Amino acid sequence: MTQSIENTEVSEAQIASHWREEERIHPSTGFISQANIADPEVFERFTEDKFPEYFREYADLLSWDKYWHTTLDTSNPPFWKWFSGGKLNACYNCVDRHLEEHKNKAAFIWVSELEDEEDRVITYQELFVRVNEFAALLRDFAGLKAGDRVTLHMPMMPELPVTMLACARLGVIHSQVFGGFSGNACGDRIVDSGSNVLITMDGYHRSGTMLDHKIKADEAVAQAEANGAKVDKVLVWRRYKGKYQSESPMVEGRDHFVDDVLANYVGKRVDPVSMPAEAPLFLMYTSGTTAKPKGAQHSTGGYLAYVAGTSKFYQDIQANDVYWCMADIGWITGHSYIVYGPLSIAATSVMYEGVPNYPDAGRAWRIAERLDVNIFHTAPTTIRMLRKAGPDEPKKYNYHFKHMTTVGEPIEPEVWRWYYEEVGKKKAVIVDTYWQTETGGFLGATLPALQPMKPGSCGPGALGIYPVIYDEDRNEIEPGSNTAGNICITRPWPGMMQTIWGDSDRFIETYFKKFNTDPDSNNWQDWPYFTGDGATQSEDGYYRIVGRLDDVINVAGHRLGTKELESAALTVEAISEAAAVPAIDELRGRVPEMYVSLKPGFEPGPEIVDQVKQAISTIIGPIARPANVWVSADLPKTRSGKIMRRVTAAISNFVDVGDTTTLANPEVVEEIQQAVQNAKIKAGQVPKDIPQEIIDEIKRFGEES
Repeated sequence: MTQSIENTEVSEAQIASHWREEERIHPSTGFISQANIADPEVFERFTEDKFPEYFREYADLLSWDKYWHTTLDTSNPPFWKWFSGGKLNACYNCVDRHLEEHKNKAAFIWVSELEDEEDRVITYQELFVRVNEFAALLRDFAGLKAGDRVTLHMPMMPELPVTMLACARLGVIHSQVFGGFSGNACGDRIVDSGSNVLITMDGYHRSGTMLDHKIKADEAVAQAEANGAKVDKVLVWRRYKGKYQSESPMVEGRDHFVDDVLANYVGKRVDPVSMPAEAPLFLMYTSGTTAKPKGAQHSTGGYLAYVAGTSKFYQDIQANDVYWCMADIGWITGHSYIVYGPLSIAATSVMYEGVPNYPDAGRAWRIAERLDVNIFHTAPTTIRMLRKAGPDEPKKYNYHFKHMTTVGEPIEPEVWRWYYEEVGKKKAVIVDTYWQTETGGFLGATLPALQPMKPGSCGPGALGIYPVIYDEDRNEIEPGSNTAGNICITRPWPGMMQTIWGDSDRFIETYFKKFNTDPDSNNWQDWPYFTGDGATQSEDGYYRIVGRLDDVINVAGHRLGTKELESAALTVEAISEAAAVPAIDELRGRVPEMYVSLKPGFEPGPEIVDQVKQAISTIIGPIARPANVWVSADLPKTRSGKIMRRVTAAISNFVDVGDTTTLANPEVVEEIQQAVQNAKIKAGQVPKDIPQEIIDEIKRFGEES
């Protein structure tokens, strides 16, 4: 590891946002000519004065058993009810209603991580059969009914959407836990949701290894029982039918192989349960370091309408497209834009089991070429990883994307350009989206045929979404002021969470209290949704997300967004990845430190350190010049590929790094820790007598709230 330590002078100038304005890039005439939404008249249909009725356009994409009488019920703010009085079934809308026209169309094309294993093509007819059989099992064998909760802890296998849809068919509320999470994390979610059935899988492939997944079910059950919750049944799907891939013994009376039990339900059909629009469809937990996970509760009607509408309008999915969202269904992106959104509009989706760079950096592009994928949807984390591992790989393959989406975090302009130029071959439209687990679907994005792209900016508010940026005193920050603030959404929308499961007080406290003007008000205008993110807005109305507000580094009273620092570092040719963290400083409170990794072909050295510092000083200003730049072969990452900034922040501040066993690469932590802390000890940079509240701050840096 290469390191650099220097003193940083602090400017007295007020520094707020330092983004430079990027160019605007327009879609091709070819894309515009085929787009779902190419008539600018759509903007007139979604003007503020037509709220909330403009969301009927999304809801009318669905089939309703009973039409609603009230588009938005605001009688109990901020617990909004969308399409009140309406009834429908999510599974029917995603499967049954497509059979007449599309029964032989592929709903999913599943791709194994193993290149020599055959794809599985699941038509809408096959999906219908499999969902019905499993719904019968859940009803008759597991005893589940509408309103019950069931916990899923499954990898990226076709059985996962089958399970979700079977639950939806019965009106059972599913709670999918990301497969990479530990058994203990799963157990905590079982406790909170009050579920007594766990559905899991024996094993799956990851980075060329068959992982034992069933063992986590035993841990989850033990964790749940230790906290007063009993799991009656564990249903285990097998990765290979009839072959058990786990060393964990099946517990008699509790554990059951799904494929064995399903033999009793072949050919069974289950009528979809007609559910009120306000009925919960699923729980999606967000996690943090200092509080228990929050169960974001999403509705059936409002949520499904919103993801159907945004899938059609913003993803531009059409009848003959092959769409690939390279996310995990364990996250909200997978729920909204692999399962419920695409299926509701009869899309063909690719599902991939493994990591995008196995066995090499060309894997994603080979899949795209072979399956003729033309819509590609992934996270900046993945884009940065593929850029680092094989910057020239896309040129080798004959695929053709018309549309590409980014999701999950802000994308740096330099990374955006590689995505556009190399992956999209300067032909694909990029829709850079901003949204959250809690929001259900896109909050900020460009309509691909009507609004130009802008590197690093998500665009304006999505149709029907009216953001505002407030300072701490609830004063609106004007567009073009070059000042970052709190981005909030001024009016409700159908995809937003209904509440936090079992904790309505926390729901209000977390998302509405900060900018609520009157807690007794029944007027929705007094209840803006607080995202917890910082943002700037340029004069053209485009928003740029600067990261979580608790990921801001406060240097002598000046707030520097981590994404600002990281984007600047990534303008250095050698840098592949960058993570900015705060280091405790006796005089200035906090100073930024940078952790960076290099692209292939570059060697660490003082010149790269200097380049990073100079780039940040030039692009942002001297106040942002990092006190230290640490160059490492790799950075600590989660199994989903996100850089664990809390770990590097802890290292920089001599704070306990916490549990690193769930990281994808825990071995790098000790190596980085020794190099960084030895250098800091030598330089006399060891913080003294750190108050507990600052330790807590460091531990939660970079984590979800």
